[in-house]
Amino acid sequence: MSNTLSVRLDRGERRKITLTLNGRERSGYCESRDLLSDFVRHELGATGTHVGCEHGVCGACTVHVDGVAGRSCLMLAVQVEGRRVDTVEGLAADQTLGDLQQAFQRHHALQCGFCTAGILMSCADYLKRVPDPSETEVREMLSGHLCRCTGYTPIVAAVLDVAARRNAGRKEPEHA
Repeated sequence: MSNTLSVRLDRGERRKITLTLNGRERSGYCESRDLLSDFVRHELGATGTHVGCEHGVCGACTVHVDGVAGRSCLMLAVQVEGRRVDTVEGLAADQTLGDLQQAFQRHHALQCGFCTAGILMSCADYLKRVPDPSETEVREMLSGHLCRCTGYTPIVAAVLDVAARRNAGRKEPEHA
């Protein structure tokens, strides 16, 4: 029998969880059954993480855990003890929009905005792994998200714009 949970918590008993949230060490209390999405929103105040379907289907609750995108409605808060969690609030350095957020604004890639935080987090993770995606690849990545407002076309355009701008910045200057 595995001994992965060394402390047994009774129903209603709360446990202190310490993690790094958007680059800052934070602590809060939760029950063993509390979802990460609820913990970051209600206990830590990172309300940019939205909860839609609570089944991992819509993608609105996507965050990064140790640098990898995942659905926070499918994780328990106790699973992130000592780990790094980044939410959409962490994409904006010094209260200025990041390049991905600016591209969403330029391309009008959001309307109601409910799904936008999760989509941004997935796109940020995706562009780290696939720096020069095709339109088809971006559309396939976005298939894990539900957006009822945009039709996805402006989102795809924003992601491709960011990839092109980042790649242009990486190219070595030609020597004459």
